[in-house]
Amino acid sequence: MTTIQALVLALLQGITELFPVSSLGHAVVVPRLLHWTLDEHGLTFLPFLVMLHVGTAVALLLFFWRDWFALARGALGAADPMHVKESRYILALIVVATIPAVVVGYVLEGFLRNLFGTPPIAACFLVVNGLVLMAADRLRAGLPEDAGRPISSLTFVDAVFIGAWQCTAFLPGISRSGATMTGGLLRGVNHQTAARFSFLIALPIILAATVSQLLKLHHAHMGWQALRPAFLGALVAAVAAWLSAAFLMHYFRNHESWALRPFAIYSIVAGMLSLIAFRFL
Repeated sequence: MTTIQALVLALLQGITELFPVSSLGHAVVVPRLLHWTLDEHGLTFLPFLVMLHVGTAVALLLFFWRDWFALARGALGAADPMHVKESRYILALIVVATIPAVVVGYVLEGFLRNLFGTPPIAACFLVVNGLVLMAADRLRAGLPEDAGRPISSLTFVDAVFIGAWQCTAFLPGISRSGATMTGGLLRGVNHQTAARFSFLIALPIILAATVSQLLKLHHAHMGWQALRPAFLGALVAAVAAWLSAAFLMHYFRNHESWALRPFAIYSIVAGMLSLIAFRFL
């Protein structure tokens, strides 16, 4: 893997992990469009993926540090009783929403990615992702103006529902953040709250993926030269993810009526253009 390839892949990971346009779909489609031949079984590729996830997780932790600090204080009882109760309840919601993806990922992730992980199929799912986002925006537009609900008002049924939607992101081309936001919108949460909850439950999912990949590295022995692209990728992914989170939280706060539509259009157009390009490659 060249330095340019590492930078492009890290930038893609940092941006598309949070933008509702599928990081996995882009990771499958873009190298094919650029005629890159990446050795996914090479000695340095897995550490590179691990460090991209670490960078994204660190960015999410830093950006939402106030949320996590408040939740931690409440969970440890270092706050007033009402805040303690609310914090523990929100943490329980995050755990419940994470369980479906952990279970499905453990049982079916490899099967799903091997079955659907070719560039043309990933491009098709990018189109599907766009259609889902478009539909979610239309459904949200039909709800009353006061239908927005804070995270603390969600029920465990809501959390399971959102977590089940998150599982669709194991299909390359379906966005994890887009799927969880869709689940939130369908339960009456507005775009900003749906995005915040989506990003909060992203951290344990990304950490779980990182641990899963690390377990495959326990026999690997690599020097600094081999790991340099991984650390460079982690830094780029972290900066891109932090900037993406900052942009998206501001964007969703100010574009409630049609927030997902630009991402839907992008996904549809990118998927269709990729399919046309693959036809003539």
